Amino acid sequence: MDSISTSLDKPFPGMVATSVFRGDVMDSLQYFAPTSLEEATQLLGEHRGSQVLAGGTDLIVQMQIGTASPASIVDIKKIPEVNTLALSASGLKLGAAVAGASITEKPEIAAVYPGLVEAIDLIGSTQIQGRCSVGGNLCNASPAADTVPSLIVTNAVCEIQGSSGTREVAAEEFNLSPGKNCLSDGEFLTSIRVPKPVSGTADAYLRFIPRTEMDIAVVGAAVSVTMGNDGICTAARVAIGAVAPTALLVPAAADALIGTDLNEQALHKAGDAASEAASPISDKRGTAEYRTKVVGVLTRRAAAIAKKRALQN
Repeated sequence: MDSISTSLDKPFPGMVATSVFRGDVMDSLQYFAPTSLEEATQLLGEHRGSQVLAGGTDLIVQMQIGTASPASIVDIKKIPEVNTLALSASGLKLGAAVAGASITEKPEIAAVYPGLVEAIDLIGSTQIQGRCSVGGNLCNASPAADTVPSLIVTNAVCEIQGSSGTREVAAEEFNLSPGKNCLSDGEFLTSIRVPKPVSGTADAYLRFIPRTEMDIAVVGAAVSVTMGNDGICTAARVAIGAVAPTALLVPAAADALIGTDLNEQALHKAGDAASEAASPISDKRGTAEYRTKVVGVLTRRAAAIAKKRALQN
């Protein structure tokens, strides 16, 4: 049985240091729960290689199966800034630790970002959504993450805190390769800022999975379009997931939509561009050829849904 010892010597208020010894193995794990961005930054600077915990639905599983073995964990859930969820005239402010269920239960957010909320609602089960966070889904850097294509097409900006200060990174530049994001040692994601879309804009997200629920995307596609009063698309963004080492922004697919009324020809050109941009692998869940074809289909369908929503707006 695991034994746990807790240090009473707290470097600053709100911090807890816990050592866990698993059975006979001398494997010590320190746990810290800072209450401010400054405390978290200090901890990450002092304990290099620490793992940040937001929702924990990925990290805990990774630790259990042995793919992650941090010497210390910095739990950021007690920091007010990373729990911010605010919809304003400028857009959506989404703290890195905000649970998915907190977002999907708010119809006013879905009214502005329907595709993004659709993507969030696809993460795991109802129980998982009570804990998982969009920030964690992004930082996990899975090529198949559902929220990342939607964050990309909605022009989301990632706000990052570190010992040298703060910086911002566009969502499409945040992840570098499977399991690897742009965060340097000592940095952590604090929030995601999604600007308010202009009038006549809407987004949509679709994915293909082998089962009806709770599976990892074999292919994902997100599209955002802006439709003018004359029914012509004036702006678009297309992103695809699970078909490359990271989710991809596909400018060629967007160009195929802009300047058209999103007729069948334009939709097929956009789908073809998405397929051409894809570089998937073959595995037990789908061949590269199959994924390449399906990503084009989903791009066409997501664009059509986004168009319908935009015209209704």
